[in-house]
Amino acid sequence: MTDAIRALPREHLAAALFTLFAIYLAGIVPSIEIAWVSAVLLLTVFLFAFEVVSVDVAAITVMVLLGLSSLAAPWIGLEQGLVAPERLFDGFASNAVISIIAVMIVGAGLDRTGIMSWVAGLIMRLGGATETRIIPLVSGTVGVISSFMQNVGAAALFIPVVGRIAARTRLPISQLLMPMGFCAILGGTITMVGSSPLILLNDLILQANDALPADSAPLRTFALFDVAPIGIALLVTGILYFVIAGRLVLPRGGSGETELHEAATTRAYLAETYELDGCAVHELRVPTDSPLVDTSVDDMERAWKVRVVALDKGDGLRVGADGVNRALGIAADTRLALIGTAPAMDAFVAANRLERSAELDHFAEVVSESRAGIAELVVPPGSALIGKSARDLWLRKTYGLSLLAIHRGGNVINYTTGGVRNTPFAAGDALVVHTTWTDLARLERDRNFVVVTTEYPHEALRPHKVPVALALFALTLGLILFTDLRLSVALLTGAVGMVLAGVLSIEEAYAAVSWKTVFLLASLIPLGLAVEQSGTAAWIADQALGALGTVPVWVVQAVLAVLATAFTLVMSNVGATVLLVPLAVNMALGVGADPALFALTVAIATSNSFLIPTHQVNALVMGPGGYRVADFLRAGGIMTVLFLVVSLTMLNLVFTHHP
Repeated sequence: MTDAIRALPREHLAAALFTLFAIYLAGIVPSIEIAWVSAVLLLTVFLFAFEVVSVDVAAITVMVLLGLSSLAAPWIGLEQGLVAPERLFDGFASNAVISIIAVMIVGAGLDRTGIMSWVAGLIMRLGGATETRIIPLVSGTVGVISSFMQNVGAAALFIPVVGRIAARTRLPISQLLMPMGFCAILGGTITMVGSSPLILLNDLILQANDALPADSAPLRTFALFDVAPIGIALLVTGILYFVIAGRLVLPRGGSGETELHEAATTRAYLAETYELDGCAVHELRVPTDSPLVDTSVDDMERAWKVRVVALDKGDGLRVGADGVNRALGIAADTRLALIGTAPAMDAFVAANRLERSAELDHFAEVVSESRAGIAELVVPPGSALIGKSARDLWLRKTYGLSLLAIHRGGNVINYTTGGVRNTPFAAGDALVVHTTWTDLARLERDRNFVVVTTEYPHEALRPHKVPVALALFALTLGLILFTDLRLSVALLTGAVGMVLAGVLSIEEAYAAVSWKTVFLLASLIPLGLAVEQSGTAAWIADQALGALGTVPVWVVQAVLAVLATAFTLVMSNVGATVLLVPLAVNMALGVGADPALFALTVAIATSNSFLIPTHQVNALVMGPGGYRVADFLRAGGIMTVLFLVVSLTMLNLVFTHHP
């Protein structure tokens, strides 16, 4: 018998256990409605935990089952369905879902103008290319921003930034997105306007005051920054957790690795076909005592068999057709981005007393694989280039092409052997060049070239739209912070403005929306509605709190925090707060504790939503990060425990001496 059980797939065994538990609950719950809602809850947890289907399909399936309960009500002992049919699709029109759609469009607009690229470049210049520096910068920035705006909005705006950083640093995006998402949630606990439960808390406390006995002192409300020490401690804890343990708990997949693999494949192909072994870009600095000072780019390239792809003489970055040409002089403190073989580069650095960076730093953005790289072109018959050399044409200055090799009739001429720039072009020549993708896109319309490399990032940036995009973003942020306008309306103002102002086309706006995220969240909202309206949530809370008996005050507070954590995983954090704050106040009065502190405990703990991707932010990063539910269980499990320990400790430290 034991061997037969072991032979069962774990999904089948888990399904059997979940089914038995559902049957057990059906025998102890006070109503048939609660029994069926509990069964649906268990099904949802099972589908999420074991990924029988993708999470969005699981959520849609649960929504359909709730809808079918109206039809099956007479046969399953119900007077009506678990969710009224007219409320089943409320999630698709909810404030949260519309806000997510709008903020994705706003973020895409900022990205299309190049603003997010600039932010990514700034973070990379400050943080380099290692997780231990990038994670604190990205996660800390998002955490601070989310303390003043909805955390899902802050996270959505930074997804393009994280994607660019992952591509340019070759770090897996899965190592960056989850820390960013978790810290966006944590940042919402820094101020009383950072998350919906904290915004709602003072109103709930005032309601509780109305219900207090006449001789009881009214509960205090909380000012904007009263919770800042708690939120800051939580944010710092989250950052330190991922810096220290991120490599152990996070998956190393994602689009960053995909791009790295594709780039490696391209380099291998070029090395084999064009005898180009070593196409990596190196970053160097020219010190005052270097022999290169006062020489020209042309003299340097001819003497050392290296190719300049970008440089900075202290007056701004020059790359491709934007300013690199052989006549430029090299001054002290000039920074160079060069292509060269490893032996040639070692000799070049040693002979000229140059300082070499271990990794791309100053040029990390402009020569990253998302902005520039190696490409192939062919000189067609009738091209104006025929009979002229790269030197004659000033190829790099005119077209933004740093010529590395020419393939002609089975013969290869490349920069490592010399002569490539002096060779007149002939019809049918295949050219290997280093170029920015912007310059390459422009050459696709030039009849002097046939662009062979077509799979590269086509960034149709609109930098002339930066002022209007920033103005729309500022307007949106102002509406969120300084008016009572509904969040979704404020964000849609910015989203529609982006389209009307030409920052995005309507097709680009549609493409910017992660519809998997939209369906995941919208489909789970009816489940939260069923949990609340059926009395399931209240029954669970009563059972948990009733089982405590006589215990220390801190145990009751900890149970409330755990209960709020559990509730927020399967229902909205606002719903969990509304349900549990009155219970928290009554429990505090019963054990002689501070009711306001217990109410705040609930409001803080409803942000402890890291175990499964039901929180809006977690659902948002799941697709781009390539995460599975198991990844959230692994990384989120530890974060959940840390959150409880740090928040409960800080709550009692900060408010110990408050009346």
